[in-house]
Amino acid sequence: MSFPTVDGFRTMELGTPGALRAQLNEFVLHGSKRATAGLLAEYVEESEPWETIGERLALVDDDLNRLGLIEITRVEPTTFGAVTWEFAQAEGEGVTDLADWREQHRAHWRNADGRAITDDTGVLCLYFVLLPDSGH
Repeated sequence: MSFPTVDGFRTMELGTPGALRAQLNEFVLHGSKRATAGLLAEYVEESEPWETIGERLALVDDDLNRLGLIEITRVEPTTFGAVTWEFAQAEGEGVTDLADWREQHRAHWRNADGRAITDDTGVLCLYFVLLPDSGH
């Protein structure tokens, strides 16, 4: 299984379908969200390569409609416990500190996938920019 493509680009499907994805997409489109985290285990399970610096991805909604085009600017593999405040702030989701970020992300991955996240869990931190006039 691999990530879907839209207009020849791999897709960026933020969060889980529904209200969360719509909210995260709005954060990207309005400039506050410039990073996202994924579990390294998901890349292995889906036999999907990591995103690369300079790669462009289609930001999509639940129906795979392209909302914009993002470009990856940094790729940082790390562990959940080593995620930095700089990254948490770049995610632009309104967290107040790293403890808040960790609590929200543990809950998300537990609720979405039933995953128990520890400080040693592998995480891929992606930084990106929204390209101008990239909507479709």
